[in-house]
Amino acid sequence: MKKPLAELFGTFSLVLFGCGAAGISGITATGPAGIGLLGISFAFGLAVVVMAYAIGPISGCHINPAITISMLVAGKIKAGEAIGYIVAQFVGATLAAGLLYLIQSGAPGFMMKEWALGSNGWGPGYLAAYNTTSAFVTEAVMTFVFLLVIFKTTSKWGNSSMTGLAIGLTLVLIHLVAIPITGTSVNPARSFGPAIFAGGLALKQLWLFIIAPIVGGIVAAIVWKGVFEDAVKS
Repeated sequence: MKKPLAELFGTFSLVLFGCGAAGISGITATGPAGIGLLGISFAFGLAVVVMAYAIGPISGCHINPAITISMLVAGKIKAGEAIGYIVAQFVGATLAAGLLYLIQSGAPGFMMKEWALGSNGWGPGYLAAYNTTSAFVTEAVMTFVFLLVIFKTTSKWGNSSMTGLAIGLTLVLIHLVAIPITGTSVNPARSFGPAIFAGGLALKQLWLFIIAPIVGGIVAAIVWKGVFEDAVKS
């Protein structure tokens, strides 16, 4: 149970600090405030860096179902273990979102608006109001890039001492581009937790933030195994 519990804790921390920065001190559906886009990007990236070094030696620090599924496709994790990881990730994200709801509900005049608690979304009323196609392509492509970086940095040809930093900084870069489009998910669990409590459009649009990152992750696994892994070995 150590590995799933580590994944639960890691995903809990990612949502708590990342979505907490977005929902409490960063950016909302009505526009930028507080730490803004740059601050939110670093909140998510630094959360991954910290968790990579904290729980990486235990579980590998997936803290993301898209990563776990991609690793499964690449043959780097067994199906039974992957299921345990994914369940733990969704539970951790939901617990963190619940805690954020409890914290934010203590603010004067608190109201659960559309896409509350740092929820992901798209379309009219959400940040830059990009359409469904832009949202799907962004989430799939960004997850694809994210996973290729993870495959390389965690391989035996990567620099293990810099792995967490490289992955975290990649997530920062992804957020800098994708926040205005979707709020940046690249992680079905990260989207699931806040959407469960926010309801409304966040819950209705959740399908995209489950499917698109998984598609991007699967394609990354296929490309890594079919192209880049052999190139790195040579």
